[in-house]
Amino acid sequence: MTDDRLRPPSETVECRGASVRIVDPDRILLAAAGPEPVELLHGAPFPGQLRAVTLTAGSRLSTNGPVYRFVGTARRAAGLDALRIGLTGPVGVMLARQMATKDPLGFAARTASLAGETIRRLGERPADLPADRTVVDAVSGLSVRVAYAVEPAGLPQQVSVTVTAEAPRRADTALTPYLRGFVVSFFEVLAELAGGELSGRYTLTTDPEISDERANRTTLDQVGGLDHIVSQLREVAVSFNHPEAMARWGARRPQGILLYGPPGTGKTMLATALANEIGGELREIRTPEILDRWLGASERNIKKIFTEARRYTTPTVLLFDEFDSIISYTGGGQDAAGQAINSVAGIFKQEMNTLIEANPQVIVVATTNFPDRVDASLTRSGRFDIKLSVPRPDTDGRAEIIAKMLRALIAAHETPGFRMFGDDVDARELAAASPGATGADIREALRRVQLQKAMQEARGYAPEPISQSELLQALMTVSPA
Repeated sequence: MTDDRLRPPSETVECRGASVRIVDPDRILLAAAGPEPVELLHGAPFPGQLRAVTLTAGSRLSTNGPVYRFVGTARRAAGLDALRIGLTGPVGVMLARQMATKDPLGFAARTASLAGETIRRLGERPADLPADRTVVDAVSGLSVRVAYAVEPAGLPQQVSVTVTAEAPRRADTALTPYLRGFVVSFFEVLAELAGGELSGRYTLTTDPEISDERANRTTLDQVGGLDHIVSQLREVAVSFNHPEAMARWGARRPQGILLYGPPGTGKTMLATALANEIGGELREIRTPEILDRWLGASERNIKKIFTEARRYTTPTVLLFDEFDSIISYTGGGQDAAGQAINSVAGIFKQEMNTLIEANPQVIVVATTNFPDRVDASLTRSGRFDIKLSVPRPDTDGRAEIIAKMLRALIAAHETPGFRMFGDDVDARELAAASPGATGADIREALRRVQLQKAMQEARGYAPEPISQSELLQALMTVSPA
């Protein structure tokens, strides 16, 4: 059953210049009670030299029964000031002598090396490294432990911090106060580590789809109404992300994916989502990049594209959008144009035969609205191992698409005091009133309503949040039925 809620319960905590939104504490509670800790923190990058900031929630069995366990971690690249070890005693004398040299760069390198070596050998703590401590949140009573460490291997050295806390896990215990208390304590520590105030918007959620960071980045989580297709693309992503398992079994992941169906059903979006799912890039190939009126130029273009693809060092989705317009049915003509098409198609076949062996980081995705215009020999198994029909969504699919789009807009644009959509908005009713509409149609309807509201405000009016009737009217104008 689709979750039609546009806004799960949430609250915002302001701490040291950062705004942290805690979304759906009940859902977090259920996830934290599972067998593995769950990552909750999503949002903008942290300022300064803060790196690898995480916040997880999980459970463990203590002597007093089950407890929730919160863990926050962060690192900061440490300069010389952060690794001071004092200028007294033998070490200070050695540093003073180094300062007298005329080689400041060499002095800096030797000083950092000396600091790291001193910490390694003597176990000394940098003079300005904050002390480990325990703090108690005044509101929730949560006891939070803060521990610092220096990781001297390599340069620059890293100062790391681990913040932990445990809260009772009982049916009559509300999780939100403890989670709120931990957020305040953790962000205070982050500000201390960063050496100043923080900034940015962050979200604590078990569902990254609604986080601010991913609201504008297409992922498979955001694809609605195509569960079967999404599950197959997830399988492809798993094969990319676990090359060691593939190698152990001598398995070969799919080399190519053909997506076909009516216009506007999300074929290009699926390719983009797959690229994000494998942590890679999307390289989109369009007709003008290949086809050329000069004799032999089209053949050279297709060879160049595949030559470059063999050199990619990161996971890449090579997308041939509107594939039928690039390489149409072969064998249909003997004039110059027909021979050129046949030649380009022949080169495409040859390149696809060896691409995965030459560079397993690349997967080819082709999309077309007219699969019957593409020769079957081009898309046979071994070249395109997966062929997926992307249909127009049914009512349930449209409801899911609408709900996901609205949630993404809410996450990206709503702020305290500003609501983008009214409380009367009902995704399922909108879906029932727009038969035949595709994802592209729904996106266009939303664009029109957003523009209308923005223009009202630009003219000096104070528009109300977008209502159900306004969305219905916009959908009526774009729906094909």
